[in-house]
Amino acid sequence: MIPKGDYLAGPLNFSGPCTLTTSSSPARAPSTARAKKCGTTTNSLVLDFVNNGTVSGITLLNAKFFHMNVFQCKDMTIKDVTITAPEDSPNTDGIHIGDSSEVTISGTTIGTGDDCISIGPGSSGINITGVTCGPGVGSLGRYKDEKDVTDVNVKDCTLKKTSNGVRIKAYEDAASVLTASKLHYENIAMEDVANPVIIDMKYCPNKICTAKGDSKVTVKDVTFKNITGTSSTPSAVSLLCSDKIPCSDITMDKVKVEYKGTNNKTMAVCNNAKGSATSCLKELACL
Repeated sequence: MIPKGDYLAGPLNFSGPCTLTTSSSPARAPSTARAKKCGTTTNSLVLDFVNNGTVSGITLLNAKFFHMNVFQCKDMTIKDVTITAPEDSPNTDGIHIGDSSEVTISGTTIGTGDDCISIGPGSSGINITGVTCGPGVGSLGRYKDEKDVTDVNVKDCTLKKTSNGVRIKAYEDAASVLTASKLHYENIAMEDVANPVIIDMKYCPNKICTAKGDSKVTVKDVTFKNITGTSSTPSAVSLLCSDKIPCSDITMDKVKVEYKGTNNKTMAVCNNAKGSATSCLKELACL
């Protein structure tokens, strides 16, 4: 028997087939000092090569890197999960998905210092519903031989005071030729979000890429439908696509996000984006 309490443990491997029954206690990452002493900045919960799996009813707190990393998994269900980390903790993505298919995330609340849900290369059939925070696609093209991202559906989610809302991003000097397509965002409520709707094909954090690279990532067949609420910056919509490979088949339908401030007006910036805008705020109908 293990007495009730908090314990510091190193990485644990569970090799299937197995059944994991969780207690009501949250999973906590070690403090920063302890993490450095142990020489670890690993993900809190790693799911590699899992088929037909379910994660439900758990809480993940204060990871030093990703809280949950889903890699090469199929037919996964993640539901009723709570993930929390300080706002100023970088690279603490809530759930990161890569090279996985048929993953469903529902009824989950995430507040971290980075992406709440990030969908990486090689992912398809991703369905996200009823999540409070902010899902996005990226970062694409950083490494060679990355695979396409396709068939992502995000519905009935709420984003509160996040830096970005629904975001698709790719490195400006992408090393891979890949496509992000069939991306559908619907019924998303924004509350004081800095960049509510954004496609960023010139993503270059920390100056790690060339300033004027030519992205090799294609973004097409993207729908933003019934996106409502408030923006904390004037640019409620930013579609910043590559001049070499413009974004195509972009649909904005009932996008009505307004700047909440008084010192400027709601606006949209659309560069190299082709598509249509229907029943949107007139300030946002830039396609």
